[in-house]
Amino acid sequence: QVQLVQSGGGLVQHGGSLRLSCAFSGRAFSSYSVGWFRQAPGQEREFVASLRRYNSNPYYQDSVKGRFTISRDNAKNTVSLQMNSLKPEDTAVYFCAADSQLILSAMWEASSWDYWGQGTQVTVSS
Repeated sequence: QVQLVQSGGGLVQHGGSLRLSCAFSGRAFSSYSVGWFRQAPGQEREFVASLRRYNSNPYYQDSVKGRFTISRDNAKNTVSLQMNSLKPEDTAVYFCAADSQLILSAMWEASSWDYWGQGTQVTVSS
């Protein structure tokens, strides 16, 4: 059974940085695609970044390109999201996700992912 446990997040000023981490428990972490989504109050959960299984090329939402970096450590079974140059519009609850059967065309949709972390609040003050 797969479990994802998140850490990190918090309150930061505009232009600051935060790092989110997600620990994966279960088998064959490297065979899972991993990603990050976020959800602001009253809005749908939206794609932020992902790394597909067996593929090192990251994918990003346009609004975070150049500011956020997703990475994974297959030896430690962790996935991280380094967030720099944070803006107030980045304020949301952030979720890590994992899936072993994800296809590229479905990656952007939250409903396509099977496993989720508990979520962590990121608040960027102006």
